[in-house]
This record gives sequence, C-alpha cells and structure tokens, in this order.
Amino acid sequence: MAPKRKPTVEQPLTTRVTRSQTQNGYSKPVSVDPVPPKPKRVKKTTVSEAKPKVKAPVDSGSKKIVVVEHCKQCNQFKIRAVKVKQELENGVPGLEVRVNPEKPRRGCFEIRLDGENGEKFVSLLNMKRPFGPMKALDMDKVISEIIEKIK
Repeated sequence: MAPKRKPTVEQPLTTRVTRSQTQNGYSKPVSVDPVPPKPKRVKKTTVSEAKPKVKAPVDSGSKKIVVVEHCKQCNQFKIRAVKVKQELENGVPGLEVRVNPEKPRRGCFEIRLDGENGEKFVSLLNMKRPFGPMKALDMDKVISEIIEKIK
C-alpha cells in the first residue's frame, strides 16, 4: 500500500468527524478550509459563429464557375471529384471549380455550372451502395465533354 501523503505547509490540517464518532457523542467543531469558487466557464466561439458566411460577389460574365457536389459517404466520390476538378482547371484556363461549396446531399454526384441557369453536366442523385451508376461513368469521357461544352 502506498504511504499517505504528508500535508504541505500551505494547507492547514482539517479535522473530520465521522458518523461513528457522532453516534458515540463525540463531536468536535470542524475546521473547514475555505474552498475557492470554481471559475465560470466561458463559452468558446467557433469561427462560424464569430464571422457570418458572406458570399463574395461574382461577375457572371468574366469567370465561369463549375460546382462539383459529391457525397461524403464513400471515398470513391471524393476521388472522382478531385479528378474532375484537376482536369477541368487544366483543360480550361480561367475556369473556377468548387468542390462542395455547400453541404452535399446524400448519395449525390453532380457536376453543374453555378448560377441561376446552371446547366447540369452530370446529375446522379439518391444512389445507394455500391454506387453502380457513378462507377459505370467513364470520367475521362465525361470531363472531355464538359470541356467542349464550356469552350
């Protein structure tokens, strides 16, 4: 058994009265150390609470924006989305490609132009595992078709 700790000089000794001592008629006044109150917790603010999200104004005529929305359920979505982004940015100079600018939908893989009249190049929605329609796509062919349409 480990030895008991010796009290330090800063802490005065406290006397405790147990239940058995009070039943026998023995009760000494108890000296209690003043316990400092716990500090109040300060709520931490996250970055999203501190600064509201503001969309930057976009000139629709100067720069085209392609949005790639992919589900985060499976890594296959991410692999294809990153490939599309790299190929489109290399194939079309001055094209901006955004991957998941908003929270993505479940089982979704969609490539579209951003804006009011956003043309959808690929739209696969509500896919269930094993995501057959997405895996059946020839991504090189899809990317080349998108580049032709944008130019």
